[in-house]
Amino acid sequence: MNPDPPAAAPQAAAPARPSQNQRRGLLVAAAGVATLAGAGVAWWNSPPTGVQNATPNSAAGDASTNPSTNASTNASTNSPSEPPTSGSTGSGDFWALKFETPNGPPLAMAALKGKPLLLNFWATWCPPCIEELPLIDSFFQENSKNGWQVLGLAVDQLVAVNSFLTKTPVTFPVALAGMPGVALSKSLGNLGGGLPFTVLFGSDGSVLHRKMGQVTADDLRSWAALK
Repeated sequence: MNPDPPAAAPQAAAPARPSQNQRRGLLVAAAGVATLAGAGVAWWNSPPTGVQNATPNSAAGDASTNPSTNASTNASTNSPSEPPTSGSTGSGDFWALKFETPNGPPLAMAALKGKPLLLNFWATWCPPCIEELPLIDSFFQENSKNGWQVLGLAVDQLVAVNSFLTKTPVTFPVALAGMPGVALSKSLGNLGGGLPFTVLFGSDGSVLHRKMGQVTADDLRSWAALK
């Protein structure tokens, strides 16, 4: 008597193929993810390049804990002094701005036009900025009688600036730019957005010179002859 043939092994069920509507839904979802990813990259690679209206009360304290900001600051410290390059400055827009001051009325940049101006972008969390302030203060005291003006534009918070100036006062005016000061400095030629950054304006309001990084005594001596 012949034995019964072995039972056939069960076959795995073939995976269900998505319906036409399901396939269409997956394609739409994938396209949406790609669009959002592309938008994120565009935002990261295209920071603001100019300031139309100053908003000096914007918080800038987070910059002190932002590694990318500090890296930019350190990289610019030893950058050489540079003359302005074509298309790199927005000096016309600059003279239309107005900034809050730590303990006084707002300061309009138009009020400073007509005499040479040393504009220094700085912050309390930036070590090279703090190191150069005494030199800039000495420049102001020595050259103000010759028409030179100096303005320290703080990319910082009001509380931090007031606390610093209480302990380490300077004789030149200080105004508050907040984080929009980074975009403003870029419009004036600071391509990396690092600090400190210094711009010299002539009596006619045009940019005479700029320096990315910490200023030196030699820089200031040579700048004193510019107007």
